[in-house]
Amino acid sequence: MRIYTRTGDGGETGLVGGDRIAKDDRRVEAMGTVDELNSWIGSAAAELNGWRDDDLLTSLRRAQQRLFEIGARLATPEGSDPDASGIPALGSDAVEQLEADIDRCESSLPPLRAFILPGGSRAGASLHGARTVCRRAERCVVALAHDHAVDEQVLPYLNRLSDYLFVAARTMNAREARPEPVWQSQNPNTGES
Repeated sequence: MRIYTRTGDGGETGLVGGDRIAKDDRRVEAMGTVDELNSWIGSAAAELNGWRDDDLLTSLRRAQQRLFEIGARLATPEGSDPDASGIPALGSDAVEQLEADIDRCESSLPPLRAFILPGGSRAGASLHGARTVCRRAERCVVALAHDHAVDEQVLPYLNRLSDYLFVAARTMNAREARPEPVWQSQNPNTGES
């Protein structure tokens, strides 16, 4: 199997089942952003090399699996049966698992007392990057849902995943003893805090 097919040279791409749509279609934008998010999470996971048997790494790898499945379901046109293609359904248990992961992380973190800025350790900064792409993926799926049916668990999952990535970033910064950058309001008249 060759990596190049030349079938997309005219600006179209294939969906599950063979239908073709323009590469700037909302469906393709949503699929591509979910794929980008998966890559960002993979990049963040690579930063956790010293934590190989860690619960964060396990959760990130599980999220990558779910995102691949979400992308496949988004690539399935309406009227097609994604279950017939062997694409696993995203159940409510996926959202519940993320909530349990969030609760576990938050139990070891100091309470938030200010707005924090993305940064800290490399792993923390990568997780914050993934969080912002997750929010964009969520917006893309919302836009797609205006005109097309979207699996009802996708939006809650993406919403919760962005929350998880936020607390995972905070957790990595805490573990690596890296202070979180804090937003400081500037006085507009003097420029002072």
